[in-house]
This record gives sequence, structure tokens and C-alpha cells, in this order.
Amino acid sequence: MKNTKISFSLLYPHRELIFAIIGGLCLVTGFLFDRSGLSSWAIFFYLWAFSIGGFYKAKEGVLDLVKDRSLNVEILMIIAAIGAASIGYWGEGAILIFIFSLSGALETYTLQKSEQDLTKLMKLAPEEATILKDNGRTETVAVENLQIGDRILVKPGERIPADGVIITGNSLVDEATITGESMPVTKSKADDVFNGTINGSGSMTIKVSKRNADSLFQKMITLVQQAKSSRPPSQQFIERIEGPYVLIVLLVVTFMLIVPPLFLGTPFQETFYRAMVLLVVASPCAVVASVMPALLSAISTGARHSILVKEGLYLEQLSKTCVVAFDKTGTLTLGKPEVTGVYAMNDEQLPMILASLAAIEQHSNHPLARAIHHYCKQKTEVFPKVNAIEDVPGYGVKAEINGVEWRIGRKNFLNISNSSEIFKEVNMKITDLEQAGHTFVFVSRNDTFITFIALKDKVRPQAASTIDALSKIGLTTIMITGDQHTTAQSIAKEIGVDGFISECLPEQKVKEVERLREKYGSVVMVGDGVNDAPALAQANTGIAMGSGTDVAIDTADIVLMNNELEKITLSFQLSKRLNRVVKQNLIFSVAVILLLLTANFAQQLTLPLGVIGHEGSTLVVILNGLRLLRTGKSKASKTTESEAAVYGS
Repeated sequence: MKNTKISFSLLYPHRELIFAIIGGLCLVTGFLFDRSGLSSWAIFFYLWAFSIGGFYKAKEGVLDLVKDRSLNVEILMIIAAIGAASIGYWGEGAILIFIFSLSGALETYTLQKSEQDLTKLMKLAPEEATILKDNGRTETVAVENLQIGDRILVKPGERIPADGVIITGNSLVDEATITGESMPVTKSKADDVFNGTINGSGSMTIKVSKRNADSLFQKMITLVQQAKSSRPPSQQFIERIEGPYVLIVLLVVTFMLIVPPLFLGTPFQETFYRAMVLLVVASPCAVVASVMPALLSAISTGARHSILVKEGLYLEQLSKTCVVAFDKTGTLTLGKPEVTGVYAMNDEQLPMILASLAAIEQHSNHPLARAIHHYCKQKTEVFPKVNAIEDVPGYGVKAEINGVEWRIGRKNFLNISNSSEIFKEVNMKITDLEQAGHTFVFVSRNDTFITFIALKDKVRPQAASTIDALSKIGLTTIMITGDQHTTAQSIAKEIGVDGFISECLPEQKVKEVERLREKYGSVVMVGDGVNDAPALAQANTGIAMGSGTDVAIDTADIVLMNNELEKITLSFQLSKRLNRVVKQNLIFSVAVILLLLTANFAQQLTLPLGVIGHEGSTLVVILNGLRLLRTGKSKASKTTESEAAVYGS
């Protein structure tokens, strides 16, 4: 069995609506008998309309009262319906129950729509895996029982049951469930694979690298669950005042039942009738339904477009953002730099330099280190033995080979003795490369500068259009990077950000985000690496790329699972539409309540009109919230800790 529970409501997704419709049919039948003068039969069907149509809402109200000792709008509706029936207004009470149950069914429908994406994800998760034993035999086990280090066999066409690394075999893997990429990706030995993705025609042996609960696929499910169960501040406020408000309404109704008949001589039946109307029209059903149906619809729409929001609070506050800060490497760029050249001071030493670089950089997973290692290993076949290696966070790496100290990293990390003359020549070479957006890694050997490496990271295809779209909706965009000023300036100019902050060490990113908050107000930080996590936490809202590190995904408030930058624009659109719809709902629902209350105290409102006005307003706000299930016209259309520690990003 899967470790994630499926809501029982999903098994019978339309039962509440079916009950409401049956109650409505009983209401119509009772009305026809009433018109025909057969009052006994009419009451019989009205009773069924009460019992069937009001079952779920009555159950909800009674359970809250008994278990939580809290009053809610369901209690008001039950009392109003029973009170109307007690003075002979069976039809009006049945109408109240029918419309109230119909609005409840619509709320349930909204919740179910928000669960559908989660359910689809859960169905894609494999339940079993085939383990390879040391003796060569295989055993089928539940994915929950897989341990890190287990070897699993994945046959052609099967879903990969765990995050891991390929040991043997190669195949095309469909990763659409994780990355959204429509084309299968070629995977071979040492490549990472992910839980829930589909193996192609090749057989593979995979070493499990993460427990099932920690896999990227399960994190996606957890994020949707968190969002579905969260309550934004506006909804929390409404829920806090609902109980006291209901109590006040009941006290006012009690006052109306006692004072006018005893002290003003008003007929009790007339007073009772007005009290029942008050119960109906003063009930805050529409106010209560103003937020959550809209929020769940927005979250569901975001999930369909691979925008996973951890809590409704973050989606609600996103529209208040003034500035969006972007990490560069892996966010605005693809995070896969390529070596464009190795420039040695002595060409005769180049083979030795390449071999040593390949040996040292194979110990790091930083994008720059991977690119250097990939380039150098193609130029040499024999690597020297690395005796010692040390990462220096934000600067580079120190290593020892045959008693010689090597330093690879930033220029100011190299403790070099020949800098004065050598760097004059180096600076002449790198000027043109800097203007083209290259990044540089410098190398010294026994405190003597010997070479520098030029690399360039490709800008994401959607980066410039996303920045342009954010600017059009009035947001300031800032790029924060550890790259040198000239490189950062080149990338910033290419994608069109409003400003950039260069040569920023990991701990400085937090300070820069704080400074932006003080200057602009609400700040969104977008990143993907371990070194981005503190800045993501410091920002008002953190957005992580789905291909980013686990730390970044866990820290962020919103995750773009498909790594599509343009979905950031869609997130802002959803947030603005959500807040606009909630504001419309609250203003409309409160206005209707005030209007109906005024009409009732002026004795110009009948119970049927009160029921239609009150419950009609509830239906209107729910339907208005359901509009967020549509995207709208404007469609926006893995690094590890060592990666961030060596060079920054």
C-alpha cells in the first residue's frame, strides 16, 4: 500500500451533489402536492427534502457542536429550517435546505478538483520494486521498504520506483512527470534517475540513493497535500469570528422571540417568523465561502501547470511583491556551463595541467567543476593521485598532488607570487571574454599562477521573456550572483533585468535580500542551490526550481516542478486573480447580508426571498471562486552542498 492516504470523498466524488439533487426533487414533488391541496403528501415529501438534502450539512454542524463545541453557520441553517417548518412554512424551509445543500456540494466539488492532481500523481507512483540480491536472485518488495544502497532492476516499460543512480544499462527515460520535458532523455551509467519516471526499451540496474519518502516525486505529493490543507490569514480570520458571530445572531434571535411579544404586544407567530428570517439572512455562509473555494481553485490550477504551492498564504501574498530577485546559475541560466578554453602560461605544461585538473575536479559536483572535469578527461587518459583535498566555501578548492599544492577557484583565492606581471597579460586575454559573459576559474601550483579556464553558462530560453513579462506587470527584477562584475553585467544585459549584484558569496545573498526588503518592501527570491536556501528563507516568498537541491525545495514556499521560468508570471497572475476574487466575494457577501437585514427589520422581506437572497449570494461567491480553475487569457505560456561551497553561484 502507498504511504499516502486517499480522501474517502474521492471514492464517491458526487454523493453530496446527488443527495442535494434528490432533496431538490422531493422539494418539487412536495410543492406540486401542496399546489394540488394534498398538504399531507406535501409535508411527507418536504420531510424527505429536509432529511436527504440537509443530511451532510446537518451532520457537519452537529459534529462541530458535539466534538469541538463550536458554533457554525450550519447550526443557524438547521434551526432556521426547523423553525420555519414549525410555524407551517414547510416549503420555505425545504427551499432553504435545498439551496444550502447545493452550495455545500459546490464547495465539496471545489475541494475535489484541488485533490484530482494529487490523486493523478499518486496513481503514477510505483508500489513495488524488484531488488537484486547478492546471489543474483531477485525479490519483489514494497517501495517503502527500499533502503539507500539497494540495487533494483528496472525492466523496459516499467516506472522507476526510486530515486537513484544507474549502475549498469542504458535507456531512454520519460521524465515528463518530474521535469515536464516531452522528449525522453538518454540515461546511462552514473546518471541520476527519479521515482515515477518511465523507463524506455532498455533494462537498467539502479542503486537507490534516497528513501521513498525523500524522493522528489513524493515531495511533489507532499507539497500538494500541504497546500490543500493550509488556511491563509483571511480564512483563519473568518473562521475565528464565525463562532462568536453565530452566538451573537442566536442571542439577537432569542431577544426577538422574548422582548416583542412580552413588552410590545407583538403576536408571537409574527415575531417568530421575523426571527427565522433573521436566522437565514444573518448567517455568514457567503462570507465563509468567499476564500477557500477560490483558494483551492487557484492551487489546483497552479498544480495543473506544475506550480506547487506549500500553503495558501504564499499564493495570497505573492501579489504584494515589489521586487523579484533571481539567482543566476541554474535559475536564469541552465546551470550547465561549458569550458570554452584553457589558457596556460606555458603550453608545454598543458597536458600535466589538464590531467591534474581532471583528477581534482572529479571530487566535486559543482557545475563549474563538472564542466572542467568533463573537458579535461577528454584531453587526457591518465590522472595523477590526489593526496589531499579541501573545499573553501565561496572561493575554491585546495588539493595536494605529489607534495605540490594546487589552488583552483577565484582570483583572490590564489596565494600567488607572480601576479604583478603575469596578470597584465591575463587581463588582456580575458577582457573580450568577460564582455561576452564568460566565467573564469584561476589555477595556481605552489603559489605560482599557471593557467585560467574560461567557461560560459547558457541562458535559459525563457529568461528574457519572463523578465520582460514581470516588468510589464510593474515588478523590479534583480539578479544576484557570485560571478565577477563583468560576467554578471553581460548576463544581466542579455536577459534585461533591472539590476544585478555580482561577486556575492552565499552568506551575502541573505544580506542582499534583506536590503532589498528594506528598500522595496515585499521580495520574492528565486533559486535552486544549497547556497540559495538561506536567501529563499529570508525573502517574503521563496520560489525554487524543481531541478534544484532538496534543501532549496524544502526551504522554498513555491516550487516550479517543470523548471519553466515563465510559470513565475502565471503564479503572479493567479495570486492577483485570487485576491481580486476574494475581495469581490467579501464585498458582495457582506453587502447582501446588510441589505437583507435592513429589509427584514423594515418588515419588507419574506422568508422565501430571504432564503433566495442569502443562499443565492453563497452560490454566486462559490461560482466566482470556481472561475480560478481556468488559467485565464494570459498564459505564462541539482546541485549539492559541495557545489555551492566551492565557487558560489
